[in-house]
Amino acid sequence: MSTLLVKSTRRSAAFLMLCAAGLYGAEMKAGVAKLEITPTTPLWMSGYAARTHPSDGVLVPLWAKALALESSKGRRIVMVTIDVVGIPRSVADEVAARVNKQFGLKREHLLLNASHTHTGPMVWPNLMNMAVIPPEEERKLIAYSHALTDALVSVTGAALNDLAPATVFYGEGSAAFAGNRRLPTPTGIKNSQNPDGPVDHRVPVLKILDRTGKVRAILFAYACHNTTLGADIYQFSADYAGYAQAALERKHPGVAAMFMILCAGDQNPYPRGTVALAEQHGNELADAVDRVLSGSMTPVSGPIRSTFKLTQLRLAPRSREDFQQELKSPVPAVVRRAELMLKAMDAGRRIDEVEYPVEAVRFGHSLTLLALGGEVTVDYALRVQREYHGEPVIAAAYSNDVMSYIPSARVLREGGYEAVDSMPYYGLSGPYATDVEERVFAAIHQVMAKVGR
Repeated sequence: MSTLLVKSTRRSAAFLMLCAAGLYGAEMKAGVAKLEITPTTPLWMSGYAARTHPSDGVLVPLWAKALALESSKGRRIVMVTIDVVGIPRSVADEVAARVNKQFGLKREHLLLNASHTHTGPMVWPNLMNMAVIPPEEERKLIAYSHALTDALVSVTGAALNDLAPATVFYGEGSAAFAGNRRLPTPTGIKNSQNPDGPVDHRVPVLKILDRTGKVRAILFAYACHNTTLGADIYQFSADYAGYAQAALERKHPGVAAMFMILCAGDQNPYPRGTVALAEQHGNELADAVDRVLSGSMTPVSGPIRSTFKLTQLRLAPRSREDFQQELKSPVPAVVRRAELMLKAMDAGRRIDEVEYPVEAVRFGHSLTLLALGGEVTVDYALRVQREYHGEPVIAAAYSNDVMSYIPSARVLREGGYEAVDSMPYYGLSGPYATDVEERVFAAIHQVMAKVGR
């Protein structure tokens, strides 16, 4: 064979490979791992202040699941989804430090997202001011927090050790059971369904295939509180998200189905209140994901670029006199918050700032994932969609730290639970300052610019 013919053949093969990449997705590496994190003994649950005793069973197992994606050496991200109400900063920081030491994974290459199930265990010290926990129960919660930290390190490492050639695809569906829960009334905002309030019914879906075309993992997301089940439920589950993951894994044996919660701070599932409804919503979401999987999806390519930033949010000024008055409140959490704030002031600690994590992950020119801390209200996701056109952007919340609700400027002006009444449960001094949305978006603009958006 002539040299000219060899060169021509190689060029043809290269051309065909490029065409295949365009049609079927550019090849990356993917690793998948899952680890059950259901407590093995009864534990105090989180999400509702009305609970009066620890858990007494399991409806659906809880999981930590990790998806590692790598486009080239040093260009990677590990996304970990966790069936708990929230990951506190202390746990996130320890996990990040340990995976950096053990696996060389930088902080900007790790994303932790909590499903915000209200039928999961309390992850100490997240929402520790929600209830008065007996000392023996507190010790159990601290032990569980340590065990969960170990599990998150392990599942991250397992996903990294599982890296193998893969292709990734993206699509969007829709599910309608989420509704805005901020109903305006003559006496203020009531926590009830508001048919006219803003919602985000999109269902983003990532599909990860191995070299043979077999599905290895499905990452799907939705903007809705995991609160179908109320405070009367004392059995562990991940609510509708747990039922959705289980339904997808039954239909796709051997596949890891991972749920990521979006900007759901003011979004509730409707109707709600029973296990049957949680399963119904989970099946609706799973069906929406399956419709995306069976349709046309867009290839996701590298390079992967990611960045992580901590920024400062300000809280509205509060005085010692404010907290002394709150000591007389009929709401126990408000009294406990006042005691915490007075103690902090006596120790000379600042109570008017919150450190806030913002992370961005961009996959070539095909997709961007924005991860925000806290219980972010839906206005943020809708503004992100307005400001960033072109390639899709997934705006997730409950990521890397869940320190409080994050109200938009509109929600803050209107008041209500997400703006004011929830803050005592998180042990924060009071509502955010009026510039909270602009401070968050200043950080969003910085990380998005850094990944090239």
